[in-house]
Amino acid sequence: MMKLSKMHKRLLALTAALPVAALAQEATQATTPAATGQLETVTVTAQRRAENIREVPVSVSTLQNEKLDVILSGGQDVRVLAGKTPSLNVESSTGRVFPRFYIRGYGNADFSIFASQPVSLIYDDVVQENPILKGYPMFDLANIEVLRGPQGTLFGRNTPAGVVKFESAKPSLKGVEGYYNLSYATHGTINAEGAANIPLSNEWAMRVSTLRQHRDDYVKNAYTNNSADTLDGYNEHAERVQFLYQPNGTFNALFNVHQRTTEGSSRLFRANIIQKGTNNLVDGFDAEKIYTNGQNYQNLTTRGANVRLSWDLGAVKLYSITGYETIAEYNSRGDIDGGNPTGPGVVPFQVETASVLPDLKQYSQEFRVESKKAGPLSWQAGVYYFDEDATGGSDNFNVAGARTSRVVSNQKNKAWAAFGSVNYAVTDALTVRGGLRYTNDKKDFHTIEATGTTLQGPATIESEKHKTNWDLSATYAINQDVSAYARVATGFRAPSIGAPSASGPATIADAETITSYEAGIKADLLNRRARASLSVYDYDVKNQQLTVVGGNSNVTALINANKTKGRGIEAEIEGFVTPDFKVSASTSYNYTKIQDASLSVNKCAQCTVLDPLNAAGRVVIDGNPLPQAPKWIVNLSARYNFPLAEGNLFVLTDWSYRSKVNFFLYEAAEFTGKPLTEGGLRVGYNWAGGKYEIAAFGRNITDQQRITGAIDFNNLTGFINEPRQWGVQFKGTF
Repeated sequence: MMKLSKMHKRLLALTAALPVAALAQEATQATTPAATGQLETVTVTAQRRAENIREVPVSVSTLQNEKLDVILSGGQDVRVLAGKTPSLNVESSTGRVFPRFYIRGYGNADFSIFASQPVSLIYDDVVQENPILKGYPMFDLANIEVLRGPQGTLFGRNTPAGVVKFESAKPSLKGVEGYYNLSYATHGTINAEGAANIPLSNEWAMRVSTLRQHRDDYVKNAYTNNSADTLDGYNEHAERVQFLYQPNGTFNALFNVHQRTTEGSSRLFRANIIQKGTNNLVDGFDAEKIYTNGQNYQNLTTRGANVRLSWDLGAVKLYSITGYETIAEYNSRGDIDGGNPTGPGVVPFQVETASVLPDLKQYSQEFRVESKKAGPLSWQAGVYYFDEDATGGSDNFNVAGARTSRVVSNQKNKAWAAFGSVNYAVTDALTVRGGLRYTNDKKDFHTIEATGTTLQGPATIESEKHKTNWDLSATYAINQDVSAYARVATGFRAPSIGAPSASGPATIADAETITSYEAGIKADLLNRRARASLSVYDYDVKNQQLTVVGGNSNVTALINANKTKGRGIEAEIEGFVTPDFKVSASTSYNYTKIQDASLSVNKCAQCTVLDPLNAAGRVVIDGNPLPQAPKWIVNLSARYNFPLAEGNLFVLTDWSYRSKVNFFLYEAAEFTGKPLTEGGLRVGYNWAGGKYEIAAFGRNITDQQRITGAIDFNNLTGFINEPRQWGVQFKGTF
């Protein structure tokens, strides 16, 4: 099925052999308190019901509690999840505000403000469709679930690659409680968050959560030599207020209002930082210097609200989920050429652009009913409605900073779906499940302004598609601690429309579909001292929507590949070596391949192309892996606890590795990102039964610098990963 190097075989063997804790399977809820040295039971909602993770026929991982606290301590955004669970990658060419998700190598590199992605992000049961909404910060979370493979019969829309699911900590009637968490790190990085749960009566409770993040500007603009021109800082704050109304045991209402405001630097593009003919940084590269003559900033304000209602009607339970999200302001401006007329290196022409999205409104409504009766048969069914109205575009600027052109478009997207699933316990050991979903998706796209340029292509594009998806799975309990599963599932992503710009017309990509096969085994080991899982998968994507980025101009164009193949392995294991020593490991191997001999793209301006060229001088991409799709992701972590008279001293280290990636659809020596290894270290002391904790931490402690993305149409421009951080943290609960 696949050829593995000796090193990769050793990594898999190591992962399978360690009596360790899978980083991605930290317990989200304990059904019963775990004994000393035992793991808590992990409960997930991968099938829209609370179930033991071992019994769910889906490749799923979770993150919560200390795992999340460790990776978020340095004030990073959602991109920090990249590589923290098997088969998950997250990257961005726009910085904190526009993440792009990939699961099993399957994602979308489109940076258009109307872009759609095959990975769906769901926050508090509400789909966040626009990529800008997907960057909402992570704070006061109960857990994160990563569901791999198509999830189209139960979740939202556009989920052929999988789902990343965030769930906020909810209000409680039990009493006043909360926490506060403050850290300070390198470059004046401050991360402060807290939450308070306050019962208001016997029926009402409120939970208020807040986040404040700041980093000083620390990258000097060596072109101006003006201290006021330093870059790469940010200020972010987000708030969430929730109200729980629970008058009795049959009705529950949860109200959620939230907002986010961020400002600071956009992505720092750096001209000619890549050595010609290699993917090395140039000699003398200094991460704290840039040579830009353009403006660089971004501003974003989002607001939203949702209402989740549930009624226990005896035989069935009814759910209503209403969501409203809006982008009130988005403006991200950058010096795309990354330099100035004098360099560094050769900068053929100056390019400064901005993306603007002054207005987006998204409304969604779901009604779902599920059975409650005990017995071998259980089921759920529902309807879903989605309505989005977005207006935005792009600006170009000259060397003096004056706007030379603007293109603004509006997209209206309406979709509805009906879905259902049935679970049937054939025997005490064997359960089968089938799901079905019908989706209708319609887009109306219209360009409403083209100033300083002549609009290319049509001003209006309409698209409407419908599709029926299904999945079928079976879970078999080998014994009370070990279960195996198999699953086949299909998925669908509606056609996407790429916005026009001053350099190119709007483009449309047809709908894509996926058929995925997977099987796995999940086990509790050594009297619940350890837990392990292993899954294998194979998928075919038909008409995959791909994004051609750059080449010979600063535009994106959407195309379809006839077929894309993917296959791989995911493994996780966690456990206690001793009651005070807990270790974990996880790994994934993801192989992807574009299969379409007719596809070709424009080549880069100055790079060394490794693919063949056709008669027209275009690069043939048939046989290439998907962009930003590392074959290998590996995670290792270990925590040792030293019990003391009044508390506990602990040492924790975590390491993540991803193998090389292509930045674009074609392969080039300069635009192949090197493998990236980042390590963390945390030393701390907690006391009063864990009520208080103080710690020193480091992120990217080896200070590894890697090019993580590039601009290809002008020069060898690139951008890099986050710098090393050292910091201190204090947190407490009440």
